[in-house]
Amino acid sequence: MTFSATTVLVLGLVALLVLALGVWAYSTANRLDRLHVRSDQSWQALDAALARRAVVARAVAMAVAGPVSTDPLRGDRAAQLATLADRAERADRADRETVENQLSAALSLVDIEQLRPQLVAELADAEARVLIARRFHNDAVRDTLALRTRRPVRILHLGGTAPLPHYFEITERATPAAATGLEVHTTRTAARVVLLDEQDRVLLLRGHDPTAPEVPFWFTVGGGVEPGESLRDAAVREIHEETGQRVDPAVLRGPLWRRVAVFPFNGELIRSEELFFTLRAPRFEWRPAALNALERRTITDHRWCTPADIRALEELGEAVYPYHLDELLAEAATAAGDDTDHVVRSIR
Repeated sequence: MTFSATTVLVLGLVALLVLALGVWAYSTANRLDRLHVRSDQSWQALDAALARRAVVARAVAMAVAGPVSTDPLRGDRAAQLATLADRAERADRADRETVENQLSAALSLVDIEQLRPQLVAELADAEARVLIARRFHNDAVRDTLALRTRRPVRILHLGGTAPLPHYFEITERATPAAATGLEVHTTRTAARVVLLDEQDRVLLLRGHDPTAPEVPFWFTVGGGVEPGESLRDAAVREIHEETGQRVDPAVLRGPLWRRVAVFPFNGELIRSEELFFTLRAPRFEWRPAALNALERRTITDHRWCTPADIRALEELGEAVYPYHLDELLAEAATAAGDDTDHVVRSIR
């Protein structure tokens, strides 16, 4: 049996079309799988942010109620807030939006003048995290649905049996402080560096808020990005200013982590988006080169710390930022030794 040249050509074209369709279907299915993973992870992050807000809301309710409340209305509002926080933690996915909106409304009625500054900052930070996590989740849902609802994708069932993701809609305020009613005085982006020595000990600086010198805390090297400056250049500049060391920007690894924090400092409320690099360098003597006047007043000590050292500082009641740095150091040490690109993930 022989085939004409035309038949062979037609069969070849059909084979190429089938192959192209198969490659497209395979790549699309893989992309859908990644999008579903992204939407699942974004929901987990949002769920964690909502859970943290519920914990802070419960602390706010206790503060509003006070040890002995002589105001029945104040006690009722505190009880209602605590009840809504409990319901938000236990609500299933179908009822979550309604309950979280009720909790948002209750929090918006809280008189923040009744709260300690630290609790106000915790509430602002929790609200900001919910706002950011919700936006990330809805972006992931949007991208997944945009591909899942295309006709060829539906006809070929490339989405498999994975359920369609759903948007999560809750009321949010336009202010960066979210539903706290606070005015954020400063919003900044910061480059921070997990600076490790040969034994994977991290350099931490000890400082305090000028308005609360009795409450020290520890933090990594780094600071705000200046206008026109890249994150990497800012990190290199901060290393020199705060340690006296000059490093090549190319040796920095990352950024690895992203942290959004809202906190009071020097009488202002600051919202800081922090991106963390990592760097391993030979241990050196700490000689800051260009601390400004405020930093010279508020940075009081430094220490090269192991995970155990970090836990010991926390046991003494001195906060270490970012949270859970003792658990994060292994990841930073691994990243410091390779050249691969890293996916930035959110931390506290």
